[in-house]
Amino acid sequence: MGCHIPDKNGVSKSLTALGVEIASGSNIAVGASVESSSTETSHFESLSRDYSNEAHDPYWRKVPCWSNVTEKEFLSYQWQIRNSVLGNKPALAQARLKQFLEGVLPTHIPHSETESLGFASKLVHIRTREDFIHDVMEGISAAPMSIRLTPHILSVIDWSNPLQDPVLRQFIPINSARLPDHPMLTLDSLHETEDSPTPGLVHRYPSKALFLSTSICPVYCRFCTRSYAVGLETESVETKAKVRFTKDRENAMFEYIENTPALNDIVVSGGDSYLLDPRRLVQLGERLLNIPHIKRFRLATKGLAVCPSRIVDDADVWADALIHVVNKGRERGVAVAVHTHFNHSNEITWITRLAAEKLFRAGVTVRNQSVLLRGVNNDLDTMKKLIQDLADMNIQPYYVYQGDMVKGVEDLRTPLQEILDLEHNIRGTIAGFMTPSFVVDLPGGGGKRLATSYETYDKKTGISTFRAPGVKGKDRIFSYYDPEWSLPA
Repeated sequence: MGCHIPDKNGVSKSLTALGVEIASGSNIAVGASVESSSTETSHFESLSRDYSNEAHDPYWRKVPCWSNVTEKEFLSYQWQIRNSVLGNKPALAQARLKQFLEGVLPTHIPHSETESLGFASKLVHIRTREDFIHDVMEGISAAPMSIRLTPHILSVIDWSNPLQDPVLRQFIPINSARLPDHPMLTLDSLHETEDSPTPGLVHRYPSKALFLSTSICPVYCRFCTRSYAVGLETESVETKAKVRFTKDRENAMFEYIENTPALNDIVVSGGDSYLLDPRRLVQLGERLLNIPHIKRFRLATKGLAVCPSRIVDDADVWADALIHVVNKGRERGVAVAVHTHFNHSNEITWITRLAAEKLFRAGVTVRNQSVLLRGVNNDLDTMKKLIQDLADMNIQPYYVYQGDMVKGVEDLRTPLQEILDLEHNIRGTIAGFMTPSFVVDLPGGGGKRLATSYETYDKKTGISTFRAPGVKGKDRIFSYYDPEWSLPA
């Protein structure tokens, strides 16, 4: 069974090699060469012993084709890229996933707990490895998102019980679990393109803009808000509004920011900023820092959750580039933070904790945004554990989002009542500054509103209404629709 994909180009091994000037006197080895980082590596290896129950657990070796992979190899970002399941065409990624599944799935697929997902009857025919693979291949053909999966994510999935695994449900579509799309959804459910003054920039809130820096991610989530633009074209989304980087396009985005003094807050996303070349990350960050009215910006990345080894790989300088930008911001009084995306505690390993600790000790603020997903984290114990685990890693639980109304994910969406109940039961069980806001990102471009701030909520029709006076004026009404499976018969 093969898990190999063609090599990709490596990255430079130090920020100095990228032409980045490091401020003298810094006590953080930003841009240190590979050779000079050995003491820091040793420090983090000793730190990992604090997690004695799981320190250096070679969890990836549960995957048969990686049973002989060493810790050093698995920690290498280049190894992670070479062994990710992806392809430059959807059919190639699909073929590679099929090959991977053939080597990792049990012969017989268990059904012991699928009833808890609420659609066990739709899965009863999936009894063998071949049944499961066939169903997944059909699911991929109908999905709006293409397949891209890192070895870290593939290694934390429980392949002995795939129908029940909360990580697998986020990334691999099972066709028999698929439900018809809600009649009120649209591909660009948040109407981002309508609030785009220039391609790649979304200006919805008065003082904040979204800077789309790329259209690729380390992994592709089934429930992606930006499935209209992110990843490869698929059978169900044949043309995507991709953010193709060109100097002219990026200059137009910066010129808009520079000429709009009301803006003081930028979110750099995509896609995922984890896949920005370190040189471009520094250049982009420093250009934002040179705009006088920008007081803060965040780098949005799922990288810490899906490929944490890049942060601790001393042969890769993305984390050094990030820390360099954060330090430059601090010198200028500009807050630079990372916003990441964990949905379940099973995504967290000892490597994740080491990566989070490295960022914390370097003074990088990290906040988390989760999405409430059926069969993943929509029960009280699971969500409480995730919030506590994040807090224990010094990652601030920032938002829990109601699932967006995007194509192909009705089996993952939950009714509004579930997020209301979770907020009601979680608040007060952990410190207030570590309690996330439970929000709805309103369909139609109303922005984020607290789930509890609804104007009306009819549980029979599943329709809730909201106002967003600070974004679209006090008179406009925005509606969110519960998934039809949750409505009373």
